Amino acid sequence: MASTQRRGRPKVPSIADVALLAGVSAQTVSRVSTGSPSVRPATRERVVNAMTELGYTPNRAARALRVGTFGSIGVITQRLARTGEAMTTAVITDIAREIGYSVTLVEVPRPVPDELRSVSHRLSNSAIDGLIIVRAGLATPDALSLPPGMPVVASDSLLAGHYPSAVPNQVRGTQDAVTHLLGLGHRTVHHIAGAADSYPSEVRRSTWQRCLATAGREVPEPWMGDWSPMSGYLIGREIARREDVTAVYCANDEMAFGLIRALHEAGRRVPEDVSVVGFDGIQLSEFSYPPLTTVRQDFDRLGHELMRLLLEQLSGTVQQSPPRVVVPTQLLVRGTTAPPPR
Repeated sequence: MASTQRRGRPKVPSIADVALLAGVSAQTVSRVSTGSPSVRPATRERVVNAMTELGYTPNRAARALRVGTFGSIGVITQRLARTGEAMTTAVITDIAREIGYSVTLVEVPRPVPDELRSVSHRLSNSAIDGLIIVRAGLATPDALSLPPGMPVVASDSLLAGHYPSAVPNQVRGTQDAVTHLLGLGHRTVHHIAGAADSYPSEVRRSTWQRCLATAGREVPEPWMGDWSPMSGYLIGREIARREDVTAVYCANDEMAFGLIRALHEAGRRVPEDVSVVGFDGIQLSEFSYPPLTTVRQDFDRLGHELMRLLLEQLSGTVQQSPPRVVVPTQLLVRGTTAPPPR
Protein backbone atom coordinates (compact mmCIF):
# COMPACT_ATOMS: atom_id res chain seq x y z
CA MET A 1 0.00 0.00 0.00
CA ALA A 2 2.74 2.48 1.01
CA SER A 3 4.78 1.80 -2.13
CA THR A 4 1.70 2.35 -4.30
CA GLN A 5 1.14 5.77 -2.68
CA ARG A 6 4.75 6.74 -3.34
CA ARG A 7 4.43 5.77 -7.00
CA GLY A 8 1.30 7.91 -7.30
CA ARG A 9 2.91 11.09 -6.00
CA PRO A 10 4.33 13.59 -8.50
CA LYS A 11 8.11 13.49 -8.59
CA VAL A 12 9.69 16.50 -6.91
CA PRO A 13 12.58 17.75 -9.08
CA SER A 14 15.98 17.31 -7.51
CA ILE A 15 19.29 19.07 -7.88
CA ALA A 16 20.40 16.11 -10.02
CA ASP A 17 17.46 16.65 -12.40
CA VAL A 18 18.43 20.31 -12.81
CA ALA A 19 22.07 19.37 -13.41
CA LEU A 20 21.09 16.82 -16.07
CA LEU A 21 18.82 19.24 -17.93
CA ALA A 22 21.35 22.09 -17.79
CA GLY A 23 24.26 19.85 -18.73
CA VAL A 24 26.31 20.76 -15.65
CA SER A 25 27.38 19.13 -12.42
CA ALA A 26 25.27 19.09 -9.27
CA GLN A 27 28.00 21.17 -7.65
CA THR A 28 27.48 23.90 -10.25
CA VAL A 29 23.74 23.90 -9.57
CA SER A 30 24.52 24.27 -5.88
CA ARG A 31 26.82 27.21 -6.59
CA VAL A 32 24.09 28.94 -8.60
CA SER A 33 21.58 28.33 -5.77
CA THR A 34 23.87 29.99 -3.23
CA GLY A 35 24.74 32.92 -5.46
CA SER A 36 28.39 32.03 -5.92
CA PRO A 37 30.20 34.52 -8.21
CA SER A 38 32.42 31.76 -9.60
CA VAL A 39 29.78 30.58 -12.10
CA ARG A 40 29.97 32.02 -15.62
CA PRO A 41 26.90 34.11 -16.62
CA ALA A 42 25.99 31.81 -19.54
CA THR A 43 26.17 28.75 -17.27
CA ARG A 44 24.16 30.50 -14.57
CA GLU A 45 21.45 31.35 -17.10
CA ARG A 46 21.27 27.71 -18.27
CA VAL A 47 20.90 26.50 -14.71
CA VAL A 48 18.23 29.07 -13.82
CA ASN A 49 16.29 28.22 -16.99
CA ALA A 50 16.44 24.52 -16.05
CA MET A 51 15.20 25.34 -12.53
CA THR A 52 12.30 27.31 -13.99
CA GLU A 53 11.38 24.60 -16.51
CA LEU A 54 11.41 21.84 -13.87
CA GLY A 55 9.79 23.94 -11.16
CA TYR A 56 12.77 23.35 -8.89
CA THR A 57 12.97 25.50 -5.77
CA PRO A 58 16.17 25.32 -3.72
CA ASN A 59 15.70 24.57 -0.05
CA ARG A 60 16.16 28.07 1.39
CA ALA A 61 16.04 26.88 4.99
CA ALA A 62 18.79 24.32 4.41
CA ARG A 63 20.96 26.87 2.63
CA ALA A 64 20.48 29.37 5.43
CA LEU A 65 21.57 26.77 7.97
CA ARG A 66 24.72 26.12 5.95
CA VAL A 67 25.76 29.65 5.09
CA GLY A 68 23.54 31.93 7.21
CA THR A 69 21.66 34.75 5.50
CA PHE A 70 22.58 35.46 1.91
CA GLY A 71 23.23 39.15 2.50
CA SER A 72 21.27 40.06 -0.62
CA ILE A 73 17.83 41.40 -1.48
CA GLY A 74 15.91 41.43 -4.75
CA VAL A 75 14.29 44.54 -6.22
CA ILE A 76 11.68 44.48 -9.00
CA THR A 77 10.77 47.71 -10.76
CA GLN A 78 9.01 48.60 -13.99
CA ARG A 79 11.03 51.30 -15.75
CA LEU A 80 14.10 52.83 -14.15
CA ALA A 81 13.97 55.67 -16.67
CA ARG A 82 11.02 57.00 -14.68
CA THR A 83 12.14 59.49 -12.08
CA GLY A 84 10.19 58.20 -9.10
CA GLU A 85 11.26 54.61 -9.59
CA ALA A 86 14.89 55.59 -10.09
CA MET A 87 15.00 57.80 -6.99
CA THR A 88 13.27 55.24 -4.75
CA THR A 89 15.49 52.42 -6.01
CA ALA A 90 18.60 54.55 -5.47
CA VAL A 91 17.66 55.06 -1.81
CA ILE A 92 17.08 51.31 -1.36
CA THR A 93 20.45 50.39 -2.87
CA ASP A 94 22.24 53.05 -0.80
CA ILE A 95 20.75 51.74 2.45
CA ALA A 96 21.46 48.13 1.45
CA ARG A 97 25.10 48.97 0.79
CA GLU A 98 25.43 50.77 4.13
CA ILE A 99 24.20 47.72 6.05
CA GLY A 100 26.21 45.24 4.02
CA TYR A 101 23.56 43.88 1.63
CA SER A 102 23.95 43.48 -2.10
CA VAL A 103 20.99 44.11 -4.43
CA THR A 104 19.77 42.02 -7.35
CA LEU A 105 17.81 44.47 -9.49
CA VAL A 106 15.37 43.35 -12.18
CA GLU A 107 13.51 45.71 -14.51
CA VAL A 108 10.20 44.45 -15.91
CA PRO A 109 9.03 46.98 -18.53
CA ARG A 110 5.78 45.08 -19.16
CA PRO A 111 4.69 43.43 -15.90
CA VAL A 112 2.14 41.11 -17.52
CA PRO A 113 1.39 37.98 -15.45
CA ASP A 114 3.62 35.55 -17.38
CA GLU A 115 6.62 37.87 -17.40
CA LEU A 116 6.30 38.86 -13.75
CA ARG A 117 5.75 35.24 -12.73
CA SER A 118 8.92 34.19 -14.52
CA VAL A 119 10.99 37.02 -13.05
CA SER A 120 9.76 36.50 -9.49
CA HIS A 121 10.38 32.76 -9.77
CA ARG A 122 13.94 33.33 -10.96
CA LEU A 123 14.58 35.81 -8.19
CA SER A 124 13.21 33.45 -5.55
CA ASN A 125 15.59 30.77 -6.85
CA SER A 126 18.49 33.17 -6.41
CA ALA A 127 20.34 33.79 -3.18
CA ILE A 128 18.17 36.60 -1.82
CA ASP A 129 16.82 37.07 1.69
CA GLY A 130 13.80 39.15 0.66
CA LEU A 131 12.16 41.10 -2.14
CA ILE A 132 11.12 44.74 -2.61
CA ILE A 133 8.64 45.47 -5.41
CA VAL A 134 9.00 49.15 -6.27
CA ARG A 135 6.68 49.03 -9.31
CA ALA A 136 4.66 46.22 -10.84
CA GLY A 137 2.18 48.09 -13.01
CA LEU A 138 -1.33 46.72 -12.61
CA ALA A 139 -0.13 43.22 -11.67
CA THR A 140 -2.00 41.28 -8.98
CA PRO A 141 -0.59 38.78 -6.42
CA ASP A 142 -1.56 35.92 -8.76
CA ALA A 143 1.14 37.13 -11.14
CA LEU A 144 3.91 36.37 -8.64
CA SER A 145 5.65 33.04 -8.16
CA LEU A 146 7.30 33.15 -4.74
CA PRO A 147 8.13 30.46 -2.17
CA PRO A 148 6.14 30.48 1.08
CA GLY A 149 7.76 32.61 3.73
CA MET A 150 9.69 34.84 1.35
CA PRO A 151 9.77 38.33 2.95
CA VAL A 152 8.16 40.75 0.48
CA VAL A 153 7.47 44.50 0.57
CA ALA A 154 5.52 46.37 -2.10
CA SER A 155 4.96 49.99 -3.08
CA ASP A 156 2.46 51.76 -5.30
CA SER A 157 0.66 48.80 -6.86
CA LEU A 158 -2.23 46.40 -6.44
CA LEU A 159 0.19 44.25 -4.42
CA ALA A 160 0.35 46.78 -1.59
CA GLY A 161 -2.68 45.40 0.24
CA HIS A 162 -1.34 41.85 0.20
CA TYR A 163 2.18 42.52 1.48
CA PRO A 164 3.67 45.04 3.92
CA SER A 165 3.80 48.28 1.94
CA ALA A 166 4.92 51.89 1.87
CA VAL A 167 3.02 54.17 -0.49
CA PRO A 168 2.92 57.93 -1.10
CA ASN A 169 -0.39 59.64 -0.38
CA GLN A 170 -1.22 60.20 -4.03
CA VAL A 171 -4.91 60.68 -3.31
CA ARG A 172 -4.26 63.60 -0.94
CA GLY A 173 -1.60 65.02 -3.29
CA THR A 174 -4.03 65.03 -6.21
CA GLN A 175 -6.81 66.51 -4.08
CA ASP A 176 -4.48 69.31 -3.02
CA ALA A 177 -3.52 70.06 -6.64
CA VAL A 178 -7.10 70.16 -7.94
CA THR A 179 -8.42 72.08 -4.93
CA HIS A 180 -5.64 74.66 -5.34
CA LEU A 181 -6.55 75.29 -8.98
CA LEU A 182 -10.29 75.46 -8.33
CA GLY A 183 -9.63 77.79 -5.40
CA LEU A 184 -7.90 80.22 -7.78
CA GLY A 185 -11.16 80.50 -9.69
CA HIS A 186 -10.71 78.07 -12.60
CA ARG A 187 -14.02 76.59 -13.76
CA THR A 188 -12.49 73.13 -14.20
CA VAL A 189 -9.11 71.43 -14.33
CA HIS A 190 -7.83 69.43 -17.30
CA HIS A 191 -5.49 66.49 -16.82
CA ILE A 192 -2.52 64.91 -18.57
CA ALA A 193 -2.39 61.35 -17.23
CA GLY A 194 0.60 59.05 -17.01
CA ALA A 195 1.11 55.71 -18.74
CA ALA A 196 -1.92 53.45 -19.01
CA ASP A 197 -0.08 50.49 -17.45
CA SER A 198 0.84 52.45 -14.32
CA TYR A 199 -1.03 52.11 -11.03
CA PRO A 200 0.06 55.58 -9.78
CA SER A 201 -1.26 57.05 -13.03
CA GLU A 202 -4.61 55.36 -12.48
CA VAL A 203 -4.83 56.60 -8.88
CA ARG A 204 -4.06 60.20 -9.87
CA ARG A 205 -6.48 60.13 -12.80
CA SER A 206 -9.40 58.61 -10.86
CA THR A 207 -8.83 60.98 -7.91
CA TRP A 208 -8.78 64.00 -10.25
CA GLN A 209 -12.10 62.88 -11.75
CA ARG A 210 -13.63 62.33 -8.33
CA CYS A 211 -12.51 65.74 -7.06
CA LEU A 212 -14.12 67.55 -9.98
CA ALA A 213 -17.33 65.52 -9.73
CA THR A 214 -17.57 66.18 -5.99
CA ALA A 215 -17.11 69.91 -6.61
CA GLY A 216 -19.87 69.81 -9.25
CA ARG A 217 -17.49 70.78 -12.04
CA GLU A 218 -17.21 69.54 -15.60
CA VAL A 219 -14.95 66.49 -15.88
CA PRO A 220 -13.06 66.81 -19.20
CA GLU A 221 -11.67 63.85 -21.09
CA PRO A 222 -8.08 63.34 -19.89
CA TRP A 223 -5.13 63.35 -22.25
CA MET A 224 -3.07 60.16 -21.99
CA GLY A 225 0.69 60.71 -21.76
CA ASP A 226 3.52 58.29 -21.02
CA TRP A 227 5.39 60.21 -18.26
CA SER A 228 7.91 61.66 -20.75
CA PRO A 229 8.48 65.40 -21.41
CA MET A 230 7.86 64.67 -25.10
CA SER A 231 4.36 63.38 -24.45
CA GLY A 232 3.63 66.52 -22.41
CA TYR A 233 5.00 68.64 -25.24
CA LEU A 234 2.94 66.93 -27.96
CA ILE A 235 -0.23 67.12 -25.89
CA GLY A 236 0.68 70.71 -25.03
CA ARG A 237 0.62 71.68 -28.71
CA GLU A 238 -3.01 70.57 -28.80
CA ILE A 239 -3.84 72.28 -25.49
CA ALA A 240 -2.30 75.53 -26.79
CA ARG A 241 -5.04 75.68 -29.44
CA ARG A 242 -7.77 75.38 -26.79
CA GLU A 243 -8.65 78.77 -25.31
CA ASP A 244 -11.13 77.07 -22.97
CA VAL A 245 -8.28 75.32 -21.13
CA THR A 246 -7.06 77.53 -18.28
CA ALA A 247 -5.72 74.97 -15.79
CA VAL A 248 -3.89 71.66 -16.26
CA TYR A 249 -2.89 69.12 -13.64
CA CYS A 250 -0.07 66.90 -14.96
CA ALA A 251 0.56 63.46 -13.48
CA ASN A 252 4.28 64.19 -13.21
CA ASP A 253 6.73 67.08 -13.46
CA GLU A 254 8.38 65.95 -16.70
CA MET A 255 5.13 66.11 -18.66
CA ALA A 256 4.46 69.51 -17.08
CA PHE A 257 7.82 70.76 -18.42
CA GLY A 258 6.89 69.57 -21.92
CA LEU A 259 3.48 71.25 -21.66
CA ILE A 260 4.99 74.58 -20.54
CA ARG A 261 7.40 74.61 -23.49
CA ALA A 262 4.59 73.91 -25.97
CA LEU A 263 2.49 76.70 -24.47
CA HIS A 264 5.43 79.11 -24.61
CA GLU A 265 6.11 78.30 -28.27
CA ALA A 266 2.44 78.96 -29.09
CA GLY A 267 2.48 82.33 -27.34
CA ARG A 268 0.35 81.15 -24.40
CA ARG A 269 1.62 82.54 -21.08
CA VAL A 270 2.08 80.49 -17.92
CA PRO A 271 0.42 81.22 -15.55
CA GLU A 272 -1.41 84.26 -16.99
CA ASP A 273 -3.22 82.23 -19.67
CA VAL A 274 -2.82 78.65 -18.43
CA SER A 275 -1.98 77.45 -14.92
CA VAL A 276 0.07 74.24 -14.63
CA VAL A 277 0.59 71.89 -11.69
CA GLY A 278 2.96 68.90 -11.75
CA PHE A 279 3.48 65.92 -9.47
CA ASP A 280 6.68 64.51 -7.87
CA GLY A 281 8.48 67.68 -6.77
CA ILE A 282 11.77 66.72 -8.42
CA GLN A 283 14.69 69.07 -7.85
CA LEU A 284 14.52 70.51 -11.36
CA SER A 285 10.97 71.77 -10.76
CA GLU A 286 12.31 74.54 -8.54
CA PHE A 287 14.58 75.79 -11.33
CA SER A 288 12.20 75.70 -14.31
CA TYR A 289 10.82 79.00 -15.52
CA PRO A 290 8.47 79.87 -14.08
CA PRO A 291 9.24 77.64 -11.06
CA LEU A 292 6.76 74.77 -11.20
CA THR A 293 3.89 74.43 -8.76
CA THR A 294 3.94 70.72 -7.91
CA VAL A 295 3.05 68.00 -5.45
CA ARG A 296 6.21 66.78 -3.76
CA GLN A 297 6.70 63.08 -3.07
CA ASP A 298 9.23 62.14 -0.39
CA PHE A 299 11.16 59.47 -2.33
CA ASP A 300 13.87 59.37 0.32
CA ARG A 301 11.42 58.47 3.07
CA LEU A 302 9.62 56.03 0.78
CA GLY A 303 12.85 54.10 0.14
CA HIS A 304 13.70 54.12 3.85
CA GLU A 305 10.25 52.81 4.81
CA LEU A 306 10.43 50.00 2.24
CA MET A 307 13.80 48.89 3.60
CA ARG A 308 12.60 49.18 7.21
CA LEU A 309 9.58 46.98 6.51
CA LEU A 310 11.72 44.38 4.79
CA LEU A 311 14.34 44.35 7.55
CA GLU A 312 11.60 43.90 10.16
CA GLN A 313 10.51 40.73 8.36
CA LEU A 314 14.10 39.53 8.02
CA SER A 315 14.59 39.99 11.77
CA GLY A 316 11.57 37.80 12.47
CA THR A 317 9.07 40.51 13.42
CA VAL A 318 5.58 39.07 12.93
CA GLN A 319 2.63 41.29 12.00
CA GLN A 320 -0.98 40.26 12.50
CA SER A 321 -1.84 41.92 9.18
CA PRO A 322 0.33 43.46 6.46
CA PRO A 323 1.32 46.96 7.67
CA ARG A 324 0.73 49.86 5.30
CA VAL A 325 2.79 53.02 5.69
CA VAL A 326 1.39 56.08 3.92
CA VAL A 327 4.08 58.68 3.16
CA PRO A 328 2.66 62.25 3.10
CA THR A 329 2.88 64.48 0.02
CA GLN A 330 3.22 68.28 0.02
CA LEU A 331 1.80 70.87 -2.36
CA LEU A 332 4.51 73.39 -3.31
CA VAL A 333 2.88 76.54 -4.68
CA ARG A 334 5.28 78.38 -6.99
CA GLY A 335 5.09 80.43 -10.16
CA THR A 336 3.02 78.36 -12.63
CA THR A 337 -0.42 78.89 -11.05
CA ALA A 338 -2.61 81.99 -10.89
CA PRO A 339 -6.29 83.00 -11.27
CA PRO A 340 -7.71 82.45 -14.77
CA PRO A 341 -7.62 85.24 -17.35
CA ARG A 342 -10.52 87.68 -17.19
